[in-house]
Amino acid sequence: MKKLLLFVALCLSFTAFSQTLSVEEAVMERWTTFYPENLSQLQWVKGTDNYAFAKDDQLKIYNMRGRIVGAITLEQINKHPDLKLESLPRFKFTSSNTAEFSSADKNYTVDVKSGKVASAGEKGKPMANEEKASNGNTAFTKENNVFVNTPGKVTQVTDHPEGIVAGQAIARFEFGIGKGLFWSPSGERLAFYEKDERNVTEYPLVDMNATPAELNAIRYPMAGSSSEHAACGIYDVRSDKTVYLNVNGGVRDDSYYITNLAWTPDNQSVIAAIVNRDQNVSRVVKFNASTGEVDRILFTESDDKYIEPEQPVMFIPDGSGDFIWFSERDGFNNIYRYGADGKLRGRTEATFPITELVTFSPKGKFAVVHAHGPNPTETHAYRVDLMTMQMSKITTQAGTHRVMVSGSGKFIIDTWSSVDTPRKIELKSVSGKASRVLLDAADPMANRAIGKTELLTIKANDGTDLHARLITPPNMDMNKKYPVVVYVYNGPHVQLVTNSYMAGAPLWMHSLAGDGYIVFTVDGRGSANRGKDFEQAVFRQLGNQEMEDQLAGVNYLKSLRFVDSERMAVHGWSFGGFMTTSLMLRQPGTFKVGVAGGPVIDWTLYEVMYTERYMDTPKQNPEGFEESNLTNYVSNLEGDLLMIHGTIDDVVVMQHNMRFLKACVDEGVQVDFFVYPGHPHNVRGKDRVHLMTKVIDYIKANL
Repeated sequence: MKKLLLFVALCLSFTAFSQTLSVEEAVMERWTTFYPENLSQLQWVKGTDNYAFAKDDQLKIYNMRGRIVGAITLEQINKHPDLKLESLPRFKFTSSNTAEFSSADKNYTVDVKSGKVASAGEKGKPMANEEKASNGNTAFTKENNVFVNTPGKVTQVTDHPEGIVAGQAIARFEFGIGKGLFWSPSGERLAFYEKDERNVTEYPLVDMNATPAELNAIRYPMAGSSSEHAACGIYDVRSDKTVYLNVNGGVRDDSYYITNLAWTPDNQSVIAAIVNRDQNVSRVVKFNASTGEVDRILFTESDDKYIEPEQPVMFIPDGSGDFIWFSERDGFNNIYRYGADGKLRGRTEATFPITELVTFSPKGKFAVVHAHGPNPTETHAYRVDLMTMQMSKITTQAGTHRVMVSGSGKFIIDTWSSVDTPRKIELKSVSGKASRVLLDAADPMANRAIGKTELLTIKANDGTDLHARLITPPNMDMNKKYPVVVYVYNGPHVQLVTNSYMAGAPLWMHSLAGDGYIVFTVDGRGSANRGKDFEQAVFRQLGNQEMEDQLAGVNYLKSLRFVDSERMAVHGWSFGGFMTTSLMLRQPGTFKVGVAGGPVIDWTLYEVMYTERYMDTPKQNPEGFEESNLTNYVSNLEGDLLMIHGTIDDVVVMQHNMRFLKACVDEGVQVDFFVYPGHPHNVRGKDRVHLMTKVIDYIKANL
């Protein structure tokens, strides 16, 4: 009997180990069951070199030697008469000994030494676009207007008619814009974005869930058409007065963009990057916050193709008034140090992009940054000496690193992963020396049959290095030939291939590989984190260079003896949908099957800010727009093509697919089409299982 039980246990163990992922598991459990272990609420205690993380209903505080020096427990929290929580809330340290948290409609503070919990007042109902100032003032928006909440008083700052929107992100979130409200350091002044959309065409989206269906009109500026008029207001809480920045001699039109707002440390000025409509000139301008008038143009940048500032000026905390500015004017995104007078004092000389300022040291002697290099598939932390502008690498292990810096600036917490490392968290000095491993996560896929993931470097036709990812089936037989699915994006601001856990691949790819498919991806020219020349190679001709680089990937696949080059499919979404459709129509016969989700079909139908940066306007570049218009190629289709769209897509509007289908009907070309009712540009939630099942089943049925 014991032998029988052992045999059954061994069989069950083998079954569990050899089991492949289902599509549902791959989609719904990607961020839970199959997500590497992490340290909950990991953070530095403000202003110190102590760190904290939550475990077993406690937020424990550790010193650099790993000794517990404090804790906040669920039991302590629940001693407050108003609280009976079942799990720890999320904490944020506001001082070396105080943390705050929210529960229901109230805010609370915790004294770490005594464990005493005190109510910090009503949290209040969350307001739209709420932004808190250092002094406790709050700004928010309601019905497209700005309001300010000071103790005991709510003031309506703007009172605009329909079509003018204040206090929200403008320029459709381009240029790094993510919000519309900006408090001064003291909290006594508020800068806010404003856009007049009354000249922008209303675009109809239809809510099919209502009976009868209801029209939802959005403002959607298409390439070459009238765009929003941008403005920036400055509200003074003390005087209850608002002035507007004098950006264009008082004339508001769509000839410029206002981007990258920042306050000076003295609260007296606002600095913004003013970009022309052609997006090839950027003026970094200092404005007087009291009058709105131009104080001085600090410097100007230009480019013969396009320029795209995405980060505001950041002031160095050394009392000098100097600031740093990110620019790729010299080929790669570097840091430039400027004086308050706009004179350049120095720059880093990285031959790879520096992408993010993590922090300055307390006295501003150095900065810690993230950068994609020297290997573009990896992210590393560097220390930048702000006097010499010399860089020294902090992180050493190959992989993708994200760091947090302690209050003294001497230590970092380094969270990183690689293809072979699910997640590792280490405590280090800024010199890069390892001090302690806080977490070495086990592989959550260890008990599943997962194929090999390999990072590759292949060559484009001109010898340019292209980085690629190859996923092969588990228990692969090198003497067999396997069908291939190429997943593509290859558009601006996106990098798919990284030396991170699973090489950045979504788990549905491993589900597909488990069914005997090879899954391949290459980041061709136009994609992110390779420098200006690599990214700008697509200028005025979207689709052309990208196709050439994807075909270099195809040629590499064909060189592999285990690839069935007669059974290749391509799939992508958004820009990847544009690329999928382009490859199926402009390179007919290369792929037997294509699935294009939310695709751009005709760039004249896409938004002003993005399209005109890379393509200019249809009037300026008629040949480029005509060549990239995929309705011109429908008669070339060979194989099976499935087009997918969300019915309320407000990014790539469904008119793209409608225009494409009309061209197919006119040409007598058969394609397949599927819509997701009520979904915008991406299909989220449980419906994503349906989407990926649809994609994979279509590929399997036709490949």
